[in-house]
Amino acid sequence: MSLQKIPLDNSPNQNFQCALTIGNENRNLSFLLCYNQIAEYWVISITDTNTGELLLDSVSFVTGQYPAGNILEPYSYLDIGSAFLVNVSGSSMDYPDDTNLGADFVLLWGDTL
Repeated sequence: MSLQKIPLDNSPNQNFQCALTIGNENRNLSFLLCYNQIAEYWVISITDTNTGELLLDSVSFVTGQYPAGNILEPYSYLDIGSAFLVNVSGSSMDYPDDTNLGADFVLLWGDTL
């Protein structure tokens, strides 16, 4: 499986579009990432750019080991691929805070498993 790195930073409310190769198909998805200050974690919402359909809403950004690390595993019926939030810093943190998303934690996207 080839993985694509999704560009992230720690801006509190990020809204961006990304063209992804999933299987043999190009998909355009719109992402909204929000940081919940009270709960101290990130959530992601994903919209199909072509149809405007909201595919996922407020899914928590957490890390994990394969296969549990696939954030999209419960939503495999959507056929939008697999997403892994990876701690590249080596710290013991389980999920990014408001300062280290995009630096210590990266989002990798791949085919549907």
